[in-house]
Amino acid sequence: MRISSAYVIAAAFAIGALLSVIAASVSVNVIEDSTEIGVRRSLDNNDLPWAEVRANGLRVILSGTAPSEARRFKAQSVAGQIVDAARVIDRMKVQPSLDIAPPRFSVEILRNDTGVSLIGLIPRATDRDALLSRLRDIDGEGQEIEVSDFMETADHPVPDEWPETIDYTITATAMLPRAKISATAGEVHITTMADSREARRELQAELSRRAPPEIELALDISAPRPVITPFTLRLVLQDGIARFDACSADSEEARERILAAARKAGMEGAGACTIGLGVPTPRWAEAVEMAIAALDDLGGGVITFANADISLLAQRGTDPERFDRVTGTLENTLPEIFTLHAELPEPEEEKDLSAPEFVATLSPEGLLQLRGHLRTERTRKTVDSFAKARFGAGAVHMAARVNDALPAEWSVRVLTALDALARLSNGAITVTENEVSVLGDTGSPDAKADIARLLADKLGEKARFEIDVTYIEKLDPVAQMPTPEECIADINAVLAENKINFEPGSATPDAEAASVISDIADILKDCGEVRLEISGHTDSQGRAVMNEQLSQARAQAVLNALRARRILTGSFVAKGYGEDKPIADNDTEEGREANRRIEFRLMRPEDDTSDSAGSDETDGPTEQEAQDTAPDSDTADDGAQSADTEETNDTQQEADQQDEQD
Repeated sequence: MRISSAYVIAAAFAIGALLSVIAASVSVNVIEDSTEIGVRRSLDNNDLPWAEVRANGLRVILSGTAPSEARRFKAQSVAGQIVDAARVIDRMKVQPSLDIAPPRFSVEILRNDTGVSLIGLIPRATDRDALLSRLRDIDGEGQEIEVSDFMETADHPVPDEWPETIDYTITATAMLPRAKISATAGEVHITTMADSREARRELQAELSRRAPPEIELALDISAPRPVITPFTLRLVLQDGIARFDACSADSEEARERILAAARKAGMEGAGACTIGLGVPTPRWAEAVEMAIAALDDLGGGVITFANADISLLAQRGTDPERFDRVTGTLENTLPEIFTLHAELPEPEEEKDLSAPEFVATLSPEGLLQLRGHLRTERTRKTVDSFAKARFGAGAVHMAARVNDALPAEWSVRVLTALDALARLSNGAITVTENEVSVLGDTGSPDAKADIARLLADKLGEKARFEIDVTYIEKLDPVAQMPTPEECIADINAVLAENKINFEPGSATPDAEAASVISDIADILKDCGEVRLEISGHTDSQGRAVMNEQLSQARAQAVLNALRARRILTGSFVAKGYGEDKPIADNDTEEGREANRRIEFRLMRPEDDTSDSAGSDETDGPTEQEAQDTAPDSDTADDGAQSADTEETNDTQQEADQQDEQD
């Protein structure tokens, strides 16, 4: 049988098609294998072994679990470098991330003349509007300051101590017109400046006192170097022990050189030397070193610098030849600007009891006794007027008599000594023809240096004076300022002895309450600004709403009474709790009496401060009830204003009398 030509042609086409399919399939497999191998090799070379590669025709499918989104993106990029990126199919997954650690919330507040700027990251739950509103009102003068907000937020839980930290940060910002305050939860770092060293000490004490105990506070308060006039140094060397009555240096290096010289001469401890402006020459430290070494060579005495004038007073009994040799060497080696006045006292003779002297004694109560000799009647009036101006008109008792044989400089010596005595809490001065002596106690650590500087400046480089001044910490008003906890403890001690009672059913304190409130006011006068809540409480008799209103009115009445006694109450809050917080059983008369009470407590930063001391409480008594039951706050203010006016008038009258005496 003969095969038709048509079948032959069809068979040829079929065989060709089959061979083409087989060839194409083989080619695709080769291409896919080649592509997979190339991409796989590239992924391995880029440390991406977790990525799986499968070629499907011209497409490259990536699968597997990437450790992070960044590694997933890198695998795509690497595959896109081998084949066309459009042919890369991403079916990779990303490994679930572990719990992300919360961010470090912090705020940096910058305050200057232009306003306040805030930078940082805060929790989203922070009341941002309230924070900005409080910062705008920190001046408390009714005028808002400009606040620039550059803070970001994150939706994470609020850290512990974050509210207390923010509250204290705002308090510190209100106290500091120029500062940088960095705050994180539980930590606050303050960088600012003070006008003087004393202002710095007071600011440090106040900032530390207001800081909640759970906050770690770091203070960096700088003060400009004081201008020291005259530039003074006074060193006393006696019995092998050296001490500074005053010490000034112009640099850290100069201070270290001076203190090292003093320690070599017998000074014990670290010593103190004030760095300030006004040095007469850059060679100040060199001159001081020479003078201290000379005094040590003599075996004792006093060396006093007042600018470029040096006074060296040797001890009695010093060998004259040695004195001449040491002082002569010192005079010839000192820098050219300095002038030396050296004195060797004569051997001590029996004291002449008839020699004139002037003595002033200041008691711890502030009473000043003046006795001894003054040159003229006019001098006596001048001294009396000066003493009353410095110590108070009613504190001075004049018992000095006139002696016209006194030297001409006697009056200057007396007035200068009185000026020195005014820097002490108690003590005495003695003025003789040869010496001025100042001794006593002080609450200022700088008093001794100030007195030495004053005497050296007013009496001249040849003057002989003795200073025996002791710093007593309990006399220092800054160091002795009670803590808020001590203040509240003292108040509670007063209330433990005597309650603040009221007329029955009213907010009028009874007759005995006035003395109790006065005792509390005396305590608060020494406490500075503390945040207090004055809380009123009642027993359970009567309706709860009326009890709450009555307790609010009574707490406000105590606040008004303190304000009338000229206590600054801007940081106080009056709050009535009614019968909600009993401390005893309301079923007995004794228990009800205990529950009717006024309490004082410290307000912590986390406490609600929305109630202001002077504002009406929304849940308190009505306006009419407040008028009927509570003392009128306007009247209290008028009383305080009247007291201010009377004191001002008294002061003016004293000044007028003083002018007439002068």
